[in-house]
Amino acid sequence: MKKLFYLFVSGVLLWSCSDKDDDAFVPDPSEDLEIHDFVWKGMNTWYFWQEEVNDLGDDRFASSEEYEDFLNNYATPEGLFDHLIYEDGTVDRFSWIVDDYEVLLSSFRGESDSFGFEIGGLVQVNDANDVILYVGYVVPDSPADDAGMSRGDIVYKFDNVALNTSNYQVVNNFYSNESIRLEFATVSNGIITPTGKSSTLNLRSVQENPVHFSEVLNYGGRKIGYLVYHAFRNTYNKELNDVFEDFKNSGIEELVLDLRYNGGGSVSTSAYLASMIYGDAAAEKEVFATLAYNSKNPREGGSYPFFDKADTYDKSTGKNNGTITINRLNSLTRVYVLTSGDTASASEMIINGLKPFMEVIVIGETTYGKNVGSQTLFDSSDFGTRNINPNHKYAMQPITFKIYNKNGESDYTHGFDPDILVEEYHSYENIRAFGDTEESLLSAALNDISGFSARSMVSPSETDIKALKGLKEQRFSKEMYIVPGEIQP
Repeated sequence: MKKLFYLFVSGVLLWSCSDKDDDAFVPDPSEDLEIHDFVWKGMNTWYFWQEEVNDLGDDRFASSEEYEDFLNNYATPEGLFDHLIYEDGTVDRFSWIVDDYEVLLSSFRGESDSFGFEIGGLVQVNDANDVILYVGYVVPDSPADDAGMSRGDIVYKFDNVALNTSNYQVVNNFYSNESIRLEFATVSNGIITPTGKSSTLNLRSVQENPVHFSEVLNYGGRKIGYLVYHAFRNTYNKELNDVFEDFKNSGIEELVLDLRYNGGGSVSTSAYLASMIYGDAAAEKEVFATLAYNSKNPREGGSYPFFDKADTYDKSTGKNNGTITINRLNSLTRVYVLTSGDTASASEMIINGLKPFMEVIVIGETTYGKNVGSQTLFDSSDFGTRNINPNHKYAMQPITFKIYNKNGESDYTHGFDPDILVEEYHSYENIRAFGDTEESLLSAALNDISGFSARSMVSPSETDIKALKGLKEQRFSKEMYIVPGEIQP
């Protein structure tokens, strides 16, 4: 298994200079441009769309002076990085740069500064243009949890602003401020009634277990495994595997995988989850997904198979803690996946990768649409984690590969449309707890399992309510990446 990972991402460990012309000009700028130099060289070597960006061309500069003049056009490394993005915001919506890679690596392990809750949605609730925010879920042992918040709570005032269609962008303070104030209400038939409850939350470091909820349901005479999974974090591979041990021992006959709040994460963890779900695939032989890199790194492409063993990682350091035997199910011919517009990247990889092997029934809303992934580039001779430049902590997470399933399919840049349309926000007045059989998305899956619903798009009833868009996205929230710790010897 380790050898396969080295095949996929060995370029992180070994910069393939052999693909370059030995006589080609190699830019060598002054030390005061070392971060800019790292940005350009990393993008020139690894960026998936390198050939499409003129200023990343191998023959773009004839001398170090010309190269330095180019770099000096950009006051910050971020400015240079943004300039080098291919059709920023349309084709490449996903690459990013950070000035502290320790923060980035901590986020991969599930640790970040957080208020401890996820915004479920923003809803215009009446024709008077009043808006509410409902809570999607709360992270245990977080500021929101300490304040007694729970899934389905309704916020009508955010930072002392009564929300309406003209001012709801104030909710973006959720992504930028150190402290936020929330005031709560109930809503019935579009009428907002304040409860008198309020909470002031202060940002702090939170460790989130993405295995949020699991249960074996006995419904309609069938045993159904239900898992709410919020991120593909390799430091929680064991916790994920433990859930499938329970499912396996319970003899589940159906699986409902709730990925509505899962924006993605580790590619290898996605392959492990697929291996847990579809145990009939031959380990190390059957292809779950294939990665394709740019023309400079053709040998980095390879196939992620199904596995019998999974690596585990330390939650504090990210270092490899050894392997565990995967609990693989042999009882499933189909899987139900609950989705929203926030279901992205490694979550979509699960849908796409399992389709050649079993029926995948999507319930909810159209997914985000991200079929490309990234890896972390550090300022070192090989862009890996050894001998990183100690003068700064910049790192990049550019798109470096596109992912395909066994059949060579990767056409979901506009997302996967649901087989059964269910929009959670229509239930905003009474959002049910995860596992409640009357919860809107889970109920749709259970009804389909029981044969009570048609396999077709279901239109919502006419109503004054409307979901609102336009908020910022949580940093690092919609990703598919290869984690540096997964490729260490």
